[in-house]
Amino acid sequence: MKQYLDLVRHILENGEQKRDRTGTGTRSVFGCQSKYDLRQGFPLLTTKKVLFPAVVYELLWFLKGATNINEDLKSHTPIWNAWADDAGELGPIYGYQWRKWEKFVWNKKTKAYQKIHVDQIQNAIDLIKNDPDSRRIIVSAWNAGDLDRMALPPCHAFFQFYVINGRLDCQLYQRSADIALGVPFNIASYALLMTLVAGECNLIPGVFTHTLGDAHIYDNHVAGLKEQLKRRPKTPPEIKVVQKPVLEITFDDIELCNYQHHPFIKFPIAV
Repeated sequence: MKQYLDLVRHILENGEQKRDRTGTGTRSVFGCQSKYDLRQGFPLLTTKKVLFPAVVYELLWFLKGATNINEDLKSHTPIWNAWADDAGELGPIYGYQWRKWEKFVWNKKTKAYQKIHVDQIQNAIDLIKNDPDSRRIIVSAWNAGDLDRMALPPCHAFFQFYVINGRLDCQLYQRSADIALGVPFNIASYALLMTLVAGECNLIPGVFTHTLGDAHIYDNHVAGLKEQLKRRPKTPPEIKVVQKPVLEITFDDIELCNYQHHPFIKFPIAV
């Protein structure tokens, strides 16, 4: 995970002071990119402990198309609690857009528009299997018409799969990147998603390219990141996944192996 530590160092050294929505204050750089080759190990940060079960629970929650934190209490992760309303609802966030993007089609019989849903995840998987050279294997969470209905507009907004020489690559555009707290989680989440999709499509998970818009370090995260930079990275872990359709994967189908890490660093969440 040298790439991540290089990113942290770059922003600490070159970031400019910028105000933010939360009022916390940040050091910010616009336009960064890192690459993580999953053939060299699973890119889970080792210079601090990352709560991998929370990564898995959230991704599977998204893949269900869920929008309510109470929808599956057995696999509930508290990540989204701060943004949910009193009923636990978050509006049409990531999972809804991934699995149930709203589309209106003209019904000739009723002579009226009818709402249907587009399953972007299944469509992407079908394209990988049937037209792997396509340049349209894209999933978007950024639905401009739904932003005002969302508790939080998507930070990781848009990703594209790429098939080459028997491997599956993925590039994510993330408009807003909390370097200390969010980005290690995002890297692991999309690396896991790549692994799941590659497994169903009989491909090897390859390179994850992480492209960032506003890459920022909150002022109250600086001390923790400086401590992290003093730590020597450990050998990356491995991941084992039962080979089955992505949308049938459960928490017990995913196993993290040989995860060695430095102690956890607590970073406050800016809401």
